[in-house]
Amino acid sequence: MSSESKIALYETTGFPNPARIRAALAEKGSLNQVEFIEVDVMNLEHRTEAFYAINPLGTVPVLRTLEGEYLSESTAITEYIDALFDGPSLTGTTPLERGMIHMMQRRAESMVMDAVAAYFHHATAGLGPAIETYQCSEWGNHQKQRALAGFSYFNQHLEHNLYVAADNFSMADITLFYGLAFAEFAGIDIPAELTNLIGWRQTMSERPCFSAS
Repeated sequence: MSSESKIALYETTGFPNPARIRAALAEKGSLNQVEFIEVDVMNLEHRTEAFYAINPLGTVPVLRTLEGEYLSESTAITEYIDALFDGPSLTGTTPLERGMIHMMQRRAESMVMDAVAAYFHHATAGLGPAIETYQCSEWGNHQKQRALAGFSYFNQHLEHNLYVAADNFSMADITLFYGLAFAEFAGIDIPAELTNLIGWRQTMSERPCFSAS
């Protein structure tokens, strides 16, 4: 597949949402079918006219599809990848699976990933003053408590479940895995008593898609 016919992923190395897409591609065995384009967020490349032209929200990741369209939002990108490439489904194959995966994916995103992000960007130095142009520490610390409540929710859920949704690995697992990684980076530890969540994270860390991505 020539570079002209490849899909392209605009990403920032080390950021949690681009990492979600790399893990999805790795699970599908499709990393070599994608062109990766680094966006230098720390030097405000995501706030240039050129980048706003492909994503008016100025966030990574962004996917340039085979059709030449641009997709942002990690869930939408994962949907496209899952439909485009062969390999195990990440979004479900039956109506019930799809519903369960989307429900739990959204919970992992809102209760963990998004809550951690709000804490990081509002209650810590975040990415620095050039990027963090507005901060509300009270809101950020409230979201830290929301993230900790999310940890407890998933700890209880994983007591009787190997995966976050349905009976197979899915995008919901990817979201929770990187939500927890982001939490660790932001200084939010998983309480020691949440042994189901800690054990699940250790098991997931051994999955090839999380090391190959």
